Amino acid sequence: MHTVASFLGVDLGASSGRVMAGNWDGRRFQLEELHRFPNGGVCIGDRTYWDVLSIWGQMHQGFRRFSTIHRRCPVSLAVDAWGIDFGLLDEGRRLISNPVHYRDRRTEGVPERLFEIIDEKTLFSETGVQSWRINTLFQLYSMVLAGATEIQFAKTMLTIPDLFSYFLCGATTVEYTEATTTQMSSPHANDWARQLMRKVGIPEGILPDVSRPSARLGDTRPAVLKECGFSQNVPVIAVASHDTASAVAAIPNMDADSAFISSGTWSLMGTVIPGSNTSDEARRLGFTNEGSATREFLLLKNLAGLWIIQECLRCWEKPGRAYGWSDLVEAATVASPFCSMLDPGDRVFESPEDMPAAVQQYCRETAQPVPQRVGEFARALFEGLALSYRMVLVSLEALTGRSLSTIRIVGGGSRNALLSQMVADACNRVVVAGPAEATVLGNVMMQAIATGHISDFSQGRRAVAESCDCKAYEPRHSAAWDEAMVRFERLTNRHHANCPA
Repeated sequence: MHTVASFLGVDLGASSGRVMAGNWDGRRFQLEELHRFPNGGVCIGDRTYWDVLSIWGQMHQGFRRFSTIHRRCPVSLAVDAWGIDFGLLDEGRRLISNPVHYRDRRTEGVPERLFEIIDEKTLFSETGVQSWRINTLFQLYSMVLAGATEIQFAKTMLTIPDLFSYFLCGATTVEYTEATTTQMSSPHANDWARQLMRKVGIPEGILPDVSRPSARLGDTRPAVLKECGFSQNVPVIAVASHDTASAVAAIPNMDADSAFISSGTWSLMGTVIPGSNTSDEARRLGFTNEGSATREFLLLKNLAGLWIIQECLRCWEKPGRAYGWSDLVEAATVASPFCSMLDPGDRVFESPEDMPAAVQQYCRETAQPVPQRVGEFARALFEGLALSYRMVLVSLEALTGRSLSTIRIVGGGSRNALLSQMVADACNRVVVAGPAEATVLGNVMMQAIATGHISDFSQGRRAVAESCDCKAYEPRHSAAWDEAMVRFERLTNRHHANCPA
């Protein structure tokens, strides 16, 4: 292909990060992986952090690789990442400390303390976000309760992608889709929920301006240009910086009849709606409202995703038993169906030190066969995920009044043909899998819109459709899935019975 322009997209996930080039020929994107690196929490004492300085260095490696290979400048660059976590800057705009990981235990019991001031129902009505203890709101409130020096000296809060955009160009804003994940933004006021912040003692002054998706934040700092070998200024763009929003932006043929699943460490399943749904029924069913690239809302539910099997793989690697994903899927394919079943949302799977042992103990406690082989573990999780999606689909249709005929799976999990077929069978819906690199495609597509290489969002989605292959899975629904659903509902009832009111 003849490249007209190249856009650099940094995609940061909870377990890995990568720097990609989106090479544009005027009709389609060709993705080029420049650098991939592991990511994860770093434990020091009783705290778990993100090593943002290491991530910053890894980003530079990707930028330098682009300069070495192409000997030209990218048209622009942008960062997308997970939501919720943040960094704090002091009066001199210096990072006060490494951001704390969302799985850190500092927020245990904190939501209950905050509900003494604002009840959960009111909080959801105001923000449209479910009250998970990992949310930005509860992380900051835990610092207020502890009298943390960091929040006393903080002048600016930046979510993770916005922190790296600040490192790149000096802009101190939070992008819209990221702001909506914090549980500190009001969809009704189209602003931060400032009165809420004042009530709970979080300094309102640390909340920066909110930038729109596709806004130009500024040019890369001179030091970045020199370090990365760029010969001229490169604009930094605020794309739909929350990785889910970027992924959904890139889904071809996403319409009112479609549900999406962004499948990775987390699974996020939902649909696009014109305005937020802050009803008590949405809260009761566990749905949340996150901003989209088009300033609409993603009505979605967060599920545990591939986290359980990723942690199993990590534990198995310690004694030297390394398995690839193809090995895992092959083993699951030949394992007996509906033998053991997991509810991926059960709290016992949140952060155990030994995930395989936690899975086995869960099966003992629920009077199920205890998995021993790799394929048995994987099959149990995949079937549990498929049934989780079925439950969410029923609730989505009830909340929206729509019949959602197609489920569109994007992200790394879309490569798993076994899981995609299971979802089609369990939900009795057509499943379209792909693109696997939806988040990066959404990132570079929004850059192309911001720089005028693509005229609008509709043309951007057509360009993405030209750039990737998607695979359809027809449902082969059977009575076995209905029977499995009855068992699965009993497991989820166990989970809810163990949750505090």
